[in-house]
Amino acid sequence: MMSDTLRPSRPRPPLDETKAGITTGALARQIGVSPTTLRSWDRRYGLGPAVRDDGRHRRWTPRDVAVLEEMCRLTARGLAPAEAARLARQGDGTAELALSTDPLTEGQSPARDEGTAPSDGGARRECKGLVRAAVRLDAVTVQASLAAAVHRHGLVTAWQEVMVPALRAAGRRWASSGDRYVEVEHLLSWHVSSILRAETLAAPLPDPARGTALLACVPAELHTLPLEALNAAAVRAGVATRILGGAVPAEALATAAQRTGPQALVLWSQSRSTSSEPLARHLAAAQWGVRGAMTRPLVMTAGPGWTSDVAGTVRPRTLPEAMRLLRGACGGGAAVATPVPGT
Repeated sequence: MMSDTLRPSRPRPPLDETKAGITTGALARQIGVSPTTLRSWDRRYGLGPAVRDDGRHRRWTPRDVAVLEEMCRLTARGLAPAEAARLARQGDGTAELALSTDPLTEGQSPARDEGTAPSDGGARRECKGLVRAAVRLDAVTVQASLAAAVHRHGLVTAWQEVMVPALRAAGRRWASSGDRYVEVEHLLSWHVSSILRAETLAAPLPDPARGTALLACVPAELHTLPLEALNAAAVRAGVATRILGGAVPAEALATAAQRTGPQALVLWSQSRSTSSEPLARHLAAAQWGVRGAMTRPLVMTAGPGWTSDVAGTVRPRTLPEAMRLLRGACGGGAAVATPVPGT
């Protein structure tokens, strides 16, 4: 369901221009941008206050505030700041006309999750808008933008072309600013996780009789978002899954595999320091089932931490490739769990 945040704004009631304005600091806290950004918008785009007490102190009237809120809304939709400022100043409905061909507007059929849609300017614009909303700590807009991206592109493409680039951009801000913006990355990560789990819960329950997949991060690996994306995409594709989350101890992972007997086992490693080839080989050699019908799982070493192939496993490079392997292993495809000869 699309959020009201992305619907055309409702007409505002008349604003009382005689009402005492608010200070720059109060306005910055209200709309989620820094005072420095407000001064920059004034200097670059003419979005300054109508009243300056004694020629020094800025007082922002309700109409000033409305213009800046519109500026934030439009940049969150991915418009360039200069264009957003021009439309916000006009305040005559032109902004909605400009956005009328925006793919985020309602009325579209949800995209399929094939992950094959070509990259386009719309996805890049959505990514930029998402990052701007995250920098402002605008949680409502972040959540609505993520939901809209999934609605437009489908989960797999939204993950690859909107969520991942936005997360990387937030990470670069943090890495290049002396540990500033860590709150931005945390907020964005939380909402990405929320939308992935919401998509999982909204999907019809898969039939475990077709086969199940067990997904886990290797010991010491705490980066779970890519695994959550694979889990959500798999469930939406009709694959029954069990996801164990981050930093699963090796013994617990082996026990879970023996107890559930999955047709596919995904081991996620984000960094080389967490990947464990001995663990992958051990699990690839495991077998389960009744005597005479023992099988081995399809073990997938997924993530950039795996820098080489491990004997007895497969290493998908992309989310669509991992999805193809999971569908094959868990019902009707090229990849299947391997029968053990002589059992």
